[in-house]
Amino acid sequence: MAIVLYALTALLYCGLAFHGWATRNPRLAAAGGATPGHPGRPGAAATAVLMPHPAGGRAEGQPAWWHGLVMVALVSHGVLLHETIFPADRMVFGFAFALSSMLWLGVGIYWIESFFFSLAGLGLVVFPVAMLASLMPLAFPGTLILGYAARPLFKLHFVIANVAYGLFTLAAFHAFLMLMAERRLHGFNRPAGTESASSQWLGRWLDLLPPLLTLEKLLFRLIAAGFVLLTLTIASGFLFSEQLFARAFRIDHKTVFAVISWLMFGGILVGRHFRGWRGRTALRWVIASFGILLLAYVGSRFVMEVVLHRIT
Repeated sequence: MAIVLYALTALLYCGLAFHGWATRNPRLAAAGGATPGHPGRPGAAATAVLMPHPAGGRAEGQPAWWHGLVMVALVSHGVLLHETIFPADRMVFGFAFALSSMLWLGVGIYWIESFFFSLAGLGLVVFPVAMLASLMPLAFPGTLILGYAARPLFKLHFVIANVAYGLFTLAAFHAFLMLMAERRLHGFNRPAGTESASSQWLGRWLDLLPPLLTLEKLLFRLIAAGFVLLTLTIASGFLFSEQLFARAFRIDHKTVFAVISWLMFGGILVGRHFRGWRGRTALRWVIASFGILLLAYVGSRFVMEVVLHRIT
């Protein structure tokens, strides 16, 4: 059963990624404000990258069958995670399962966003990465078997933590693509013909993204929601630790990195509210904070399972 779900999930993500790449050319031409052989008006693409659409940031969305296919992929991936993480009365988990669940939730949040904003450019990255993440447990099968997985407080902690990771995963994708789009924006003043063909293609692909102001609004909404859930994750982790180990605070790598990332994301929100942080400074802080959050579990488990070959 599991191998069928692996194949089905990977096939669906691959099909969605292929559809995005196969249909990119007409939209790339439209995004660049030109048709083949007829250059668009100079500066039109820069305005499109920076300013929201007149209809409140909404743009042409995906067809109904695309939304249905994404939902089928999410269901398949979700069932796969349940079957492989919770076999019988046990819980098997590791860094590969953590990445897979993070990308599953990231795709789900992206799917919800796609009903309100045109995010074709983001999908070209999200679906291939989700496909690879869904297959990673095949190469790195679960090495962590938890005997306390049936406890209600742990289940609550586990669910909240994974939703928070999913929000921050998509936020990191947003920040990375926004950095690339900003770099593209600063290059509009270069003389025509100085960019390579690959740079021109990359720039037109970035033009498929919503305007930067819209992406920025979405980014900080994701961070705010993720910060609330990360706060609940840390709080429930302290409660569970007190029940299991008779002490609320254990100084280990997961706790230290989780608290550091919580402080960093909180600092980003405070800086945004009181100092108006935006642009490259805020985006780099988002990516750095997400990197620290990854180290809280995924990075440490990778070292334990793959490098040190320890099952603890």
